[in-house]
Amino acid sequence: MTKQEKIALSRRGFLVGSMAVGTLTMGYALMGGPLGIREAMAQGSFAPNVWFDMDSHGKVTVNITKAEMGQHVGTPLAQALAEELDVPWENVSIRYVSTAPQYGLFVTGGSWSVNWTFDQMSRAGAAGRIALVEAAAKMFGVPASELSTEDGMVVHAGSGRKISYGALVGQGVEPRQFSEEELKAIQLKDPNTWRYVNQSVPALDIPAKTNGSAQFGLDVFVDGMVYGTPKVPPVRYGAKVTSVDESAAKQVAGYQGHVVIEDPTMTTTGWVVALADSYPQAVKARDALKVAYDEGPTAKVSSADILKEAEELQKSGKGAQLFVMDGDSVAAIKGAKTTHEATYTTQLNIHAPLEPLNAVVEVKDGVYHIHTGNQFQTLALGLVPAALQIEPTQVVVHQYLLGGGFGRRLESDYIVVAALTAKSAGKPVKLIYSREADSLMDFTRTITHQVLRGGASDGKMVGMEQQVVSAWATARQAPAFLADSADKSGKVDPFSINGSDHWYTIPNQTVRTIKSELAQAATPAGQLRSVAPGWTFWAVECFLDEMAHKAGIDPLKFKLAMLDATGKNAGTAPMSVGGAKRLANVLQMAADKAGYGGSMPSGTGVGLAAVSAQERATPTWTACAAQVAVDKSTGEFDIQKLTLVIDVGTAVNPDGVRAQVEGGALWGVSLATKELATMENGAIQQDNFDTYTPLRMEDMPELDVTVLSTGHYPVGAGEPGVTVTAPAIANAIFAASGARVRDLPITPEKVKAALG
Repeated sequence: MTKQEKIALSRRGFLVGSMAVGTLTMGYALMGGPLGIREAMAQGSFAPNVWFDMDSHGKVTVNITKAEMGQHVGTPLAQALAEELDVPWENVSIRYVSTAPQYGLFVTGGSWSVNWTFDQMSRAGAAGRIALVEAAAKMFGVPASELSTEDGMVVHAGSGRKISYGALVGQGVEPRQFSEEELKAIQLKDPNTWRYVNQSVPALDIPAKTNGSAQFGLDVFVDGMVYGTPKVPPVRYGAKVTSVDESAAKQVAGYQGHVVIEDPTMTTTGWVVALADSYPQAVKARDALKVAYDEGPTAKVSSADILKEAEELQKSGKGAQLFVMDGDSVAAIKGAKTTHEATYTTQLNIHAPLEPLNAVVEVKDGVYHIHTGNQFQTLALGLVPAALQIEPTQVVVHQYLLGGGFGRRLESDYIVVAALTAKSAGKPVKLIYSREADSLMDFTRTITHQVLRGGASDGKMVGMEQQVVSAWATARQAPAFLADSADKSGKVDPFSINGSDHWYTIPNQTVRTIKSELAQAATPAGQLRSVAPGWTFWAVECFLDEMAHKAGIDPLKFKLAMLDATGKNAGTAPMSVGGAKRLANVLQMAADKAGYGGSMPSGTGVGLAAVSAQERATPTWTACAAQVAVDKSTGEFDIQKLTLVIDVGTAVNPDGVRAQVEGGALWGVSLATKELATMENGAIQQDNFDTYTPLRMEDMPELDVTVLSTGHYPVGAGEPGVTVTAPAIANAIFAASGARVRDLPITPEKVKAALG
């Protein structure tokens, strides 16, 4: 290589050039599966369940069904398994597996990963340890009760004999199956004896990401594939292709034709995919295609139209469904000493993950093999067969690392389009979205309109009403997840209203949710990191701050008085032991650490917010104190510091939790103060990072994060840091200047306007 070639070598070129050769391991399902027990043993592998296997060197590979998109999710799951298996950590690696029935549901979102699988992985490791001990007991001719394990060895203290796990595997381990009941009955280790859980071990995926051997979806190549990229219609949704003129595209070198996407699932409408020998050629061909459209019923819709409809729906109550129904909120507010009403709104946001959406689809023996990074593979396993009109058994999703997700890759649009294109082309296709296609056709965070009314007496809220108008992402994406309304009169999308069922004791509370049909049609909504709590907690935490000030009470004192852990807020085992008292604890800690209530420079204030998590059933107790300086002459503000305290029950990997909180908080700042998408004439107007502007490094506040590991069952950490920042910042701006901004994103112009 010449000096000039070395200088020109890109980082991606280096990463691709240093790919590592893979290895093959075997396993079998808990109660049988694709490979039998004896066959697995014959291959020199030990796998008592689907979650890991071990070779004759004692090396353990843990199977991960969750998507890795920068949160290092495989490491804490491997920690849980390795803890109970009792193996040296240096012998542990992870594998992101392809879809198969024995693994069950594939979904990564909602801060669910560790919370849903910690017990499962712990018991998988414990089952493996039991099987190995039983094998050693038979070999030694002693009762299994006389044996113990340590660091990958089975030990008989009475005789001093010991044998390594690897040696046992090499000699063959007797088949051992565990029923579901047997797994539940296993006595797990005393937390006081943990070696790996609650320890900050280095993430297992970092070496591969730094030496170039890690494979992202965009890295996949298969023999004979062509490249495809979509030419998207001039409106977000509802267009139809009426004609395609490819005469100019035929002049592009490498052009391989085009496919008009007819999607029976209606995930996409009006798309055309250009095919070519390379991606640059596909882009040129795409631009050369002349496509005519019927732009459909949403061609004139704007963001202002959606907000206007939302306001009208809120006033009329048309389509409202009850989500919370406690006591008589109308009477309580009417009789309260202090009453208040406020309207809160949020605008459109897009995900913009760094790695463009992509998928490679090849067909082998009638089976569609999909190579991609996705957060909701189970959804793809439902949509692709429906789109192709084939059997579900004819689809396999091979999982790769994700270059960002944030909820965008919970969708399957790019997978469905790639599969339809491959079917039409009759050859493997690598579909790649351009940044513009991803931005313009994103499944956005919905526009929301919320009205809150409340009454307070004797230092506490006595009644509160909250009404939320939004698109319902779940109704479009996975309607089976819709839930019964509180009065059983209809259905609600819990992911559009979660967070309004907060942990403050308010004896009389009513929450209603209304689906915006116009938003639903024009801007199909998706699940963006933090989901509904990104707007519901924004409103609740700001409204309670407003109520406190109107009643002449310090906001911290006001909130703590209602976090009394009584009634439904007392908490239950195992997820919410301690209830609202744990939320009160992190709120007080954040306030104390931030110097809340102390003297501040003129124009500087501290605002507080306290949130649980996406779902009340699995709360993660999180608080933020934001210190913000405001220039009253211009409305400019500087977020100087965010102090966050989070109680996750058990921090399986404390450094990993801290990183999630830091990243979440910065994402929250970005959504709260920077990011804005708009719709005009049925189309998103921002198509790249020059017009859609996330948080920049120059805008970084100081972060002070405290992670509490209180010994309770572990809950999620990916999203609470997002939801708690916006209200804390808004409350700080009010404390610093008296300006109350109720629309996201908060901008200097809005602060200036609020100052009058």
